[in-house]
Amino acid sequence: MKPAGGCRSTALARTAKITTHLPATTEHFANDRLTALAKSKGAVAAEVPEVLFVCVQNAGRSQMAAALLTVEAKGRIHVRSAGSLPAAELDPAVVAAMSEMGLDLTRAYPKPLTDDVVRASDVVITMGCGDSCPIYPGKRYEDWELTDPAGLPVAAVRIIRDEIHGRIKALAASLLHDPSSDKEEANA
Repeated sequence: MKPAGGCRSTALARTAKITTHLPATTEHFANDRLTALAKSKGAVAAEVPEVLFVCVQNAGRSQMAAALLTVEAKGRIHVRSAGSLPAAELDPAVVAAMSEMGLDLTRAYPKPLTDDVVRASDVVITMGCGDSCPIYPGKRYEDWELTDPAGLPVAAVRIIRDEIHGRIKALAASLLHDPSSDKEEANA
């Protein structure tokens, strides 16, 4: 029987275009998935909400959304992204459009969708690409209809990025909303 890490390494190696950093990438991927598995099994409690962005290739929309929510949440939301058929690398126009905002995606990589990350998530957002993921009770599911940036010029990707950014601000506000502030406002 192969160890679970071997399967993860194989999944990443199969899609990786650049394998120079594959051991470090595999370690990061394995640690993240083990943490998700522990949370989904109740072995560890989540201190912050967890959001998963899902897109078939995990090379464009889901990567932009994950990067934007990470910045917007300032550590108050744990963010992941994954794809059912991950690409070899992120779309270069996506990397360029995000770089214009000061967000460096050069170290980001497409990751395969696994059951444990879905189970660990509080919110699962598909990016309008027809991708499906397992449905579990108690999770919030959304599908954001967004244009696929694959093969588009940077100018067109900027429009998609900005639409995602608007949705991210609303999502972050809904997840980080402090109900106690409502009580304080009502009592004022």
